[in-house]
Amino acid sequence: MESKNKHVEVDDSMLPISQEEENLARLYLLSRISERAIRALFDTEFDPSCLHDTLKKNYCKLKDLEKNRIINPSQWRLLYPTNSDPQSSKFDVSLMTALLKHLANVSPYDKFPLLTDTSTSADLTRIRYYRNFISHVSMKEEDTINFTEAWDDISCVCIT
Repeated sequence: MESKNKHVEVDDSMLPISQEEENLARLYLLSRISERAIRALFDTEFDPSCLHDTLKKNYCKLKDLEKNRIINPSQWRLLYPTNSDPQSSKFDVSLMTALLKHLANVSPYDKFPLLTDTSTSADLTRIRYYRNFISHVSMKEEDTINFTEAWDDISCVCIT
């Protein structure tokens, strides 16, 4: 059988990435991990096998959140799907955070927590802050200090 290995020429100028690209890639990956951390907390507070019943029991409270635009129509459809039970695996960070805040006793802070505060609420605040930071800011090379701070803060949350 003939070998199908072919030599591919790669332009070396295409390989290196800028510091900005590296920072954004690392934060994107970390944001995916932090989403899993929030989902793990969410599933601890709201047992997936009872999620439908919990949402049914809190319908009026959730309807108020929708009316006040804390929960948007897309998120509402995830909470109350027409042909199936709700699944937390389909919830985004914003929805899980809102439900944790309004239905459980876990609430992010209004201000960024002190580094020494390692409570669940502080960690939730850090994740939410950096998720918003990643979503709205382009990190340039001169923002490496901000990146380093963000990386240190959020990686501690996800590791613990």
